[in-house]
Amino acid sequence: MNAQPNFIDMPVPDSRAETEARARQLQLTKPPGSLGRLEELACWFAARSGNPIPEISHCEIFVFAADHGVAAQGVSAFPQSVTGQMVANFAGGGAAINVLAMLEQCPIEVVDVGVASDAEPPRSVRKEKVRAGTRDLLVEAAMTDAELTAALDVGARCAREAIQRGAQLLIAGDMGIANTTAAACLICAFTDTLPEQVVGRGTGVDDAGLARKREVVTEALARARKAIGTSDSAAADARKMFAQVGGLEIAAMAGFYIEAARSRVPVVLDGYISGAAALAAVRLEPGAVRWMLASHRSAEGGHGYALQALGLNPLVDLGMRLGEGSGAALTLPIIRAALALHRNMATFASAGVDGKSPAS
Repeated sequence: MNAQPNFIDMPVPDSRAETEARARQLQLTKPPGSLGRLEELACWFAARSGNPIPEISHCEIFVFAADHGVAAQGVSAFPQSVTGQMVANFAGGGAAINVLAMLEQCPIEVVDVGVASDAEPPRSVRKEKVRAGTRDLLVEAAMTDAELTAALDVGARCAREAIQRGAQLLIAGDMGIANTTAAACLICAFTDTLPEQVVGRGTGVDDAGLARKREVVTEALARARKAIGTSDSAAADARKMFAQVGGLEIAAMAGFYIEAARSRVPVVLDGYISGAAALAAVRLEPGAVRWMLASHRSAEGGHGYALQALGLNPLVDLGMRLGEGSGAALTLPIIRAALALHRNMATFASAGVDGKSPAS
């Protein structure tokens, strides 16, 4: 096991391919800009693929699952046992992400990074357990540095293997009771926002539960900041904060995003937990953000602060807050439509249609 993840400098998108894609958009049989963000999507993918006329034929989804010691603090409306039960549900094809993945004929793999259940997971679940859930972040560091590294490495391996299979686009989803508490801590820490702004109801806690959750996040951040002190670099501080208040599945997602960027493969971000993982990834490796596309805006208010810090504008806002990668999977048809229009529409020249008047 490496003491530190061996991430290299992040590659940059291909500006030549993007320029050629924009030139093509001006030649398609439509007024310039009339397809709105679909045009931008096509050009965005052109830059990431290095192809002025990009195509996404192979996307893979990974759902990373782990438990959180902070669940003992009463921050979730559901018991911790639900994490393991939902892992079995994913494996059986019964969750929302399974339905959406099937619609797109997109392979999905469920990864146990740290589920606390003693029950043997279904055979199809990938067993990568770093430990049986994090420690309670209210009273101590959620992970050691070695555990954080191991979880980052799990995500990196998953991304690398998918890319070796030919994946051109990747999605990471999450499952973990109480993970919105860990995500709130990370978003607060990495955006300098207050728990009152970031902490939401998660699985649906009542007013008392929401107040308790905000209290836990406030106290956990104070404890973590005191434990961390100061260091020589922002990345080192971010890594320490990640270990203090993060989650194993969130770390796996961050490693997944960094490895995808290193391999020049774009990722579609999901919602609140994904946003926290993306923030952590970018604090560790700033260039990773170039390869991130935001799918939707979560109904959890704190997600907006994560998106703002990342400088990303989501494709849709449907009031969703499920996680699992569901919001990201839901936007795959939009992405495919954008690329199909860019690829298959006639140009003014090929269709014999007059272009825009020079005087216009």
